[in-house]
Amino acid sequence: MLSRIPVTAALMLQYPMASSMHKIVSILFLIFVTTCVSPSQQDSTTAADSLLLKQIEQQMQPAVQSAQPGAQPRSGISTNPNISAIGDFQSSYHSMHDRHFDFSFNEAELSFQSVVDPYARADFFLSLAKDPSTGKYEADVEEAYLTTLELPAHLQLKAGKFRMALGRMNPVHPHALPFIDLPNAYVNYFGDEGLNDEGLSLSWLVPNPLDFYQELTVEATTGPVNSPSFVRSSSNKYFFLSHLKNFWDLTQNATLELGLSGMVGPNASSSSTTMGAFDLTYKWKPLQYNTYQSLVWQSEAFFSKASDPLVDDVNSWGMYSFLTYQVEKRWFLTGRFDYSNQPTSASLVERAYSATLGWYATEFQKIELEGKMTSSNFQDEYYQAMLRWVFVIGSHGAHSY
Repeated sequence: MLSRIPVTAALMLQYPMASSMHKIVSILFLIFVTTCVSPSQQDSTTAADSLLLKQIEQQMQPAVQSAQPGAQPRSGISTNPNISAIGDFQSSYHSMHDRHFDFSFNEAELSFQSVVDPYARADFFLSLAKDPSTGKYEADVEEAYLTTLELPAHLQLKAGKFRMALGRMNPVHPHALPFIDLPNAYVNYFGDEGLNDEGLSLSWLVPNPLDFYQELTVEATTGPVNSPSFVRSSSNKYFFLSHLKNFWDLTQNATLELGLSGMVGPNASSSSTTMGAFDLTYKWKPLQYNTYQSLVWQSEAFFSKASDPLVDDVNSWGMYSFLTYQVEKRWFLTGRFDYSNQPTSASLVERAYSATLGWYATEFQKIELEGKMTSSNFQDEYYQAMLRWVFVIGSHGAHSY
């Protein structure tokens, strides 16, 4: 019976309603009892008492905290948006321009991202970009969309202005790419801004019984504004896109992704253009040395059929392929090849070779240097050199894998 008295005294001290005199008497009684108990008895009961006391203290802790004045329960979800600002400074050399060297603060991007409630989240990306023709900075909404979080049957709906689900490159913001300029085929067919439009996007996580990930996305928008292949029609013609993503874990160190895309929309010839595309991405990142070594091989190809009521259909295509190898912890080397026709002519051919060296100080800062040579059958060969310094402040979310 005496062996349990220390626990009893300790329990009396834990209750916040005990008076000061009660605590003093309990402490004196505890000292007296522990002095009288023999060492053998203390040794046999100390371990059990300590364990019991620890368990009781853990159980009583929430009750003690809630009894404190001014204690406020905290919510697990914060609706305050994550805010970040991204700066993109560039310097360039172009052998064919009258002004060979140039400097520019290319873009400032502001992002606001947060959950709206348990059923949706919102993402806003505002861009302050320099207009090459005027030299002035203009504000624009790069993306602004709402995404559902609780739809049944593995469905997710997106509404607003967003970068469309074409392949691997289009959904990514340019500052996150491992090279400075965009591939020639991508620019020739979709423009400098890519497919970024207003509408709806519905994705479905396919319940695949096989051992790989599969997602189907269908999108309907009003039509791109600045695209060489498509136009925004004033009649009841809209732009439609579908993308099927297939993803495999090859090993613990490697993954493979294959994507298939199809799209159709009005063109400048008062008719329509139909395009098909595929993307292939292989990633290798060893578990043991993932901070110091990695490799990415990514390729995309675009096939276009542009209809014109006055002439024959134009069948053309373009592609790019790049390989990025992580040389050291912060150093990345990228080599890229581009091949492209024009949406309106299959006889025009353009080829380009480029190499980019990137130094990634942290996830918030990187510096890249790129050299590029372009040749074609419709203009002289020319050379470019580009420098980019990207920096981020605030809470910057991770990019898609």
